[in-house]
Order: sequence, then structure tokens, then C-alpha cells
Amino acid sequence: MEDVLKHPTWKMGRKITVDSATMINKGFEVIEAHYFFGIPYEKIEVVIHPQSIVHSAVEFVDGSIISQMSKTDMRLAIQYALTYPERKASTVKKLDLPSVGKLEFFKFSSKNFPCFELALTSAKIGGTMPAVLNAANEVAVKKFLDGKIQFLQIPKLIERAMKRHRMIKNPDLEDILDVDFETRKFVEESE
Repeated sequence: MEDVLKHPTWKMGRKITVDSATMINKGFEVIEAHYFFGIPYEKIEVVIHPQSIVHSAVEFVDGSIISQMSKTDMRLAIQYALTYPERKASTVKKLDLPSVGKLEFFKFSSKNFPCFELALTSAKIGGTMPAVLNAANEVAVKKFLDGKIQFLQIPKLIERAMKRHRMIKNPDLEDILDVDFETRKFVEESE
């Protein structure tokens, strides 16, 4: 567990650190980008960026790319979410580009990250399946952090929950809350 909780550049709490290790956080970010910006899943690319300085990048039709860069501190993103569309002064230490040195980017291969694949599967299925993914992940990660399961059991529990779920195509809030409750109960009782 100690190795899983050692993120090289972020301090973001135990649950989110596990989500980063399984890469399900990237799956959630792909889903968010799809819904927030109306971008088809096949046009969203995930890359590995070890320095954690570039938090997003958008490529335009002319091939130019604009990115958002900052220190690895979620307070800045949260502040922007709360003050949008304005930009306010922040107490977060400013990014000093010369001290960053180089920025590296590597192709991402999801073959070793089943949670990422499960996130994309749930997204493409749609309906209540992303709610199942989220609920199953939250309970599985808690079980891992509580020492009840091993790290590699996280995706197995999520996949089991997804396979048993009967998806509701156009859910209302009550449907989503019911699915969340049922999924949490199922994963909590699973080994």
C-alpha cells in the first residue's frame, strides 16, 4: 500500500492517489472532457506527463496547441471553478518555468490499466453505467485503503459490478441514486 500512496509530484489525499495509480482518474477526466466540451471520445488523447505541470491541452484545427500549466496544487483549479469566468489572484505559488526545466510527454498505453479501460467502457455504454463505475470504484478503493483487499482487486470488483448491472439508458436522479446505493452495497459485500 505504501508504494501506491507515493505519488511523485502531487499530494492529493489517499483516495485520489489510489485513483491516480489505477489511472481511473484519467478515465473520469476523459468522461468530463467529453461532456463539458462535447468532444467525441476518439478525439480525446491521454498522454503521460511526469512533471505534472501541463494539466490540459487543446489542439485547434490549424494544429496549434494551447495548454494550461501551473504548479501541482488543486487549490488553483478549485479557485477557478468557484470564481469562473473571472481570474482572481491566488495564494498558490506561481509557476517558475526556468526552474521546471524540460517538459516530457509519453504515449499512454492502457493495457496495464484496466480501471482506465473500465472507465471508457462505462462512458461509451452511458446511461447509469458511469454511476456504477464511480460507486464501485469508491467502495473498492476504500476497501483497499482499509486493508480488506489487494490493489489488483480494485478493477476486478469494478468489473463485476458493471457486469451485473442492468443499465438504464435515460435515468432520472432517483434512478442514479438507487444504482449508486445498490452498487455500493454489492461491492461492499463482495470479496
